[in-house]
Amino acid sequence: MDVDNEFDQNLLQQFSCLGTTDKDDLVKQLQRLLAGSHLNEATAAFFLDMNNWNLQAAICSYFDFESPFKLPSMGLICDSTIGEGESVPPNTKFRKSWQVQNTGTEAWPEGVYLQHTGGVKMGDSSPVAVPCVAPKTILELSVELVSPAEPGVYQSKWRMATSTGSYFGDVIWVIITVCEGGTLAVTQQLHQLSTSQANDVQMC
Repeated sequence: MDVDNEFDQNLLQQFSCLGTTDKDDLVKQLQRLLAGSHLNEATAAFFLDMNNWNLQAAICSYFDFESPFKLPSMGLICDSTIGEGESVPPNTKFRKSWQVQNTGTEAWPEGVYLQHTGGVKMGDSSPVAVPCVAPKTILELSVELVSPAEPGVYQSKWRMATSTGSYFGDVIWVIITVCEGGTLAVTQQLHQLSTSQANDVQMC
């Protein structure tokens, strides 16, 4: 099997000599060796378990599985957050939003989600389910966050992922300034209030 040029064949041959039977160690080794693929622990464990926890066999199975599978495409268009650029008070709920586009030639598959992958966790940073959209479709993604308790500049990293845990598309960054007297949350609340009032008028 051809593993492209990403991996040194001599290094691959050494895996069978490592001799470790600790499953946690094997999961970490597989994640490290396939770092460019951003395997999560569950997916790494799946490929190892499927191959009786043989590291070299798991790598070969991963490439056999991924090679015919084309990952979706996603491009970040802009940050569409209400009040973008304003600071946030400590310990305050706020929303970050972005416009993204399916830049590929096929619809996104079922189970795609937006996942926190690094940096500061703001609130629970739960994954956000993303709908299956057609090629060239633009949609808005939003995450509900809570600002850290201490003033400062914070950032976190988010990625789109398939149901199997493979990341794709542009990296999405959340970068905020936390300070007393920040106005972002108030701006968003006022916008939400004016929007709901406008909708009430239309319904009448």
